[in-house]
Amino acid sequence: MKKIAGRKKSDDTKIDLTPMLDVVFILLIFFVVTATFLSETSVSAASSDNNNSDPPPEDDDKKNILFEIGSNNEIILNGNPRPILPNFIRSNIDQLKAENPSASVIIQPNNASDVSSLVMIMDAARQAGMANISIVEPQ
Repeated sequence: MKKIAGRKKSDDTKIDLTPMLDVVFILLIFFVVTATFLSETSVSAASSDNNNSDPPPEDDDKKNILFEIGSNNEIILNGNPRPILPNFIRSNIDQLKAENPSASVIIQPNNASDVSSLVMIMDAARQAGMANISIVEPQ
């Protein structure tokens, strides 16, 4: 028997997509599971506008020092309705730090307040030895 030149054996080669789909589904499961472990953190600052509602109970060990700067640069400490004078910022920080050494300073400026008030509070906190100073957005 002779082979006839020009005749080719038919190739039945097909690409199997099953392994590729397995890899895609494994990656999808991996990213879905990893995304559920990511969570955002936020700081909840007490505002003097919300005096009607009771604040959530806090541990004394985790109580922070909150400074709110009003639109006319009045400085309010921990939601107290009476503003404090700029001369007494450092002494108030020293007193609250002595009560709770692990506290941090949180400053909430108003959009209309001056930057000088913000810098004055930050300087007083640094001079008092506070390492954690945060600035939160106005509400």
